[in-house]
Amino acid sequence: MRTVNKVLIIWNVTKDPFIKNTDWNKKVAMFTVATNRYFKNLKDEVKNEAEYTNCIAWGNLAEKCEKFLTKGKLVYIEGRLKTRIIDKEDWTKTYKTEVVISNLIFLNKKSDFEWSEWSNEEIDDTDFDLDDDKF
Repeated sequence: MRTVNKVLIIWNVTKDPFIKNTDWNKKVAMFTVATNRYFKNLKDEVKNEAEYTNCIAWGNLAEKCEKFLTKGKLVYIEGRLKTRIIDKEDWTKTYKTEVVISNLIFLNKKSDFEWSEWSNEEIDDTDFDLDDDKF
């Protein structure tokens, strides 16, 4: 049976990315984007709801994020959902769902960047122990 795990997001980065080098000298960038959903409630009032999505980029994409991605930049992200299970010292588990990025396009003015798109990067998203307190 075929399955689909694809995410598309366009919105703003909420803070500068957190960059880390793994023990295997692999660069990783972690950041959050915010999206809004507008809807009408039962009283026909327009409401909005913010959604904050954790994103992670590996390798060359992480290097581009480190160099050019800052809070407030508008980005187009393609990726897939991945949920990590984090075992805590008190024997509890925390689940963290994030978008593993495969395609990243900056949507701000072209003059803001030396380039505007990276896609189809070779991605190695092996589970590494990331410092979860930073993200």
